[in-house]
Amino acid sequence: MNLNQLTALSPIDGRYRSQLQHLDEYFSEYALIKYRVIIEIEYFLFLAEKKFFKIDSKIKKQLQKIADEFSVEDAAAIKKIEATTNHDVKAVEYFIKNALDNSNAGHLKEWVHFGLTSQDINNTAIPLLWKNSIELEYLPAIINLQHTIGNMAVAWKNLPMLARTHGQPASPTRLGKEMMVFVERLENQIQLFSYIPFTAKFGGATGNFNAHHVAYPKYNWVKFANDFTENKLGLQRQQYTTQIEHYDTLTSHFDAVKRMNTIIIDFCRDMWTYISMDYFKQQNKKGEVGSSAMPHKVNPIDFENAEGNLGIANALLEHFSAKLPISRLQRDLTDSTVLRNIGVPIAHTILAIKSTEKGIRKLVLHEAKIKIDLDANWSVVAEAIQTILRRENYPKPYEALKELTRGKNAIDKKTIHIFINSLKISAAIKKELKAITPFNYIGI
Repeated sequence: MNLNQLTALSPIDGRYRSQLQHLDEYFSEYALIKYRVIIEIEYFLFLAEKKFFKIDSKIKKQLQKIADEFSVEDAAAIKKIEATTNHDVKAVEYFIKNALDNSNAGHLKEWVHFGLTSQDINNTAIPLLWKNSIELEYLPAIINLQHTIGNMAVAWKNLPMLARTHGQPASPTRLGKEMMVFVERLENQIQLFSYIPFTAKFGGATGNFNAHHVAYPKYNWVKFANDFTENKLGLQRQQYTTQIEHYDTLTSHFDAVKRMNTIIIDFCRDMWTYISMDYFKQQNKKGEVGSSAMPHKVNPIDFENAEGNLGIANALLEHFSAKLPISRLQRDLTDSTVLRNIGVPIAHTILAIKSTEKGIRKLVLHEAKIKIDLDANWSVVAEAIQTILRRENYPKPYEALKELTRGKNAIDKKTIHIFINSLKISAAIKKELKAITPFNYIGI
């Protein structure tokens, strides 16, 4: 069968293609080839800028056009060259050399890939495409989700709600405050993420500029490489490397994404639970079916879909973080195939964020049910009563409230007030205690 959305092995390129196809600008084979071409051309032009050779402005513009307008057809031409070379980066080098030949600049073509190893290209191309995907796709998505949850927090900031610790009724809270918990958690992780640099390796076959140095022993190649990676590519160069970068900061990014994914999983499970408790209804969409057998059902499928996709993403991110910083001696090839998959967990993560936002949009607050639960759990004011009694130095207040409420059914307002009336305390304190309800015992 020919490849299409129905025959694709991965749901990323199949079922979910319409939601994720924009990510092929960063993570497809075409994208990797494009970024390699960009690096090779930028390096070639930087050599010219540093006076290693002279280049006509017309040739410079032609090369810049190749980088700026790189097409799928160009990538296919490189893949055709690779069929002969059996080396992907060498095929890029030959592609650019052919372009110079076709522009009557063949005398300059040996400056293409001068002194470099393939990892000088890969370990700048991949960090660059990763940087662009994070800044243009991932961070905007996670920040938008944070803001969406923040809007929920504002809307429900004064709505009392029964809290549950260990799944049991606990001191009441506000629904908006519970949303703010997730807003703050995401905000903290986004800030931590922003501190992690985007790093690259650029230093020759074993990281020592051997070829560069032997050709131009008096030239400051370290300064040259730092200038190129930082000022031309916007990446921070690792100063001491083997043939490859050590991936420590890249895996720090993976770990940061994984932590944020875990926070979203926690949020999705809470929302799923609130829906199961009937605190939220879900908007129906005409024509949709909730169950093939039970016509009444409206399932929280968006939060479930998000949880599943985040789990897949985190499993891959965990492997990447464990594997990539380890390479035998100066290089083994195990990083290569792993790096080709870094877009997969990001795709699952972006899909999960979309699903979470879709689930949020379907929510309809069922305030009546929240109030019913509060009114059915007057035992939660026991903490308040025993704390005030402690303040008044009343003997063993905790034990008295424990005897009244622990494991007991049908603790209602009447039961609490009968207990308060039985206490040997002033009328003023009794009045203070009777003023406490599950609806106003909500703290700060």
